[in-house]
Amino acid sequence: MQPIPKTMRAAAIDRFGGPEVLSLHSLPVPVPEAGEVLIAVDTAGVGKWDADIRDGWSPSGRRPHFPLVLGTDGAGLVAAHGARARHVAVGDRVYSYSWDNKKGGFYAEYVAVPAHTVAPIPEGLDLKHAGAIPTTGLTALQGIDDALRLTSNETVIIHGASGGVGSLAVQFAKLRGAGVLATASGKDGVTFVRRLGADAAVDGRHDDIAAVGRSFAPGDVDAVLGLAGCEALEECLKALRSGGRAAYPNGVEPEPRKRAGIEITAYDASAGYREFEQLNLAVAAAKLKVHIAAEYPLADAAKAHKRLAAGHVLGKIVLRIR
Repeated sequence: MQPIPKTMRAAAIDRFGGPEVLSLHSLPVPVPEAGEVLIAVDTAGVGKWDADIRDGWSPSGRRPHFPLVLGTDGAGLVAAHGARARHVAVGDRVYSYSWDNKKGGFYAEYVAVPAHTVAPIPEGLDLKHAGAIPTTGLTALQGIDDALRLTSNETVIIHGASGGVGSLAVQFAKLRGAGVLATASGKDGVTFVRRLGADAAVDGRHDDIAAVGRSFAPGDVDAVLGLAGCEALEECLKALRSGGRAAYPNGVEPEPRKRAGIEITAYDASAGYREFEQLNLAVAAAKLKVHIAAEYPLADAAKAHKRLAAGHVLGKIVLRIR
């Protein structure tokens, strides 16, 4: 490890607005408290939620302090840690998901985060691919295991399967032994989710999802994981059996309408020692494929947000910090 400098480069905003408000700043390196870990960031994930915060949405409802460093997740090396962060050592390769982090986000050379949000990177992944999945991996796995309680031999529609969360959810659902019907957009999206292991795939914008769902599971499907809103999600719900389950992460809009005889659960991904342990086990067992749709240097964070806004992202966009 290199000595920790006093200042660092960070992609931050001084006001709300479009991608153009993101610019490179020189900021003080955060100092970890007793229960925190300082990470020298290698790779940071870029997600829709980052763009929402950049536009003016506040996860906590508080007005943020500018300059505001974006980024909820990433991977790197432990540069320092507080006295109560005993599960890591300087130089360890780790990844982290810290939502609404009080000392700034991961679009920076260093980030200080609560110790319980930090874990060793999963077996089989390098820092770049590990940095792409803390938020999406926890969201995908907790959707499959906790919100839907998916079991072997059940069937599930994963709507929005070609995105950062969906591409991982397909693989976790297959790991649990489920039959997976994936919806994606475009021929390349359909091909992509089939390569990830989906048993069947449809173009969510043009195909009759409900009809394909009934054909895929003649007794109707057991579950739906909705990772995108709009009428296509409502079509997915039409293929659910009576007593079936649906789940979606908070932030999916419009939210699916309630239906008689269907259990619909909204959830947030949570980070903790147990949650990361479960994710690491699932990543290794699934031999997880993490697709990087595009990568940008830290100085081009605005370009990364413009690519995000263009849509049709297969997998995840990342910033390479080092």
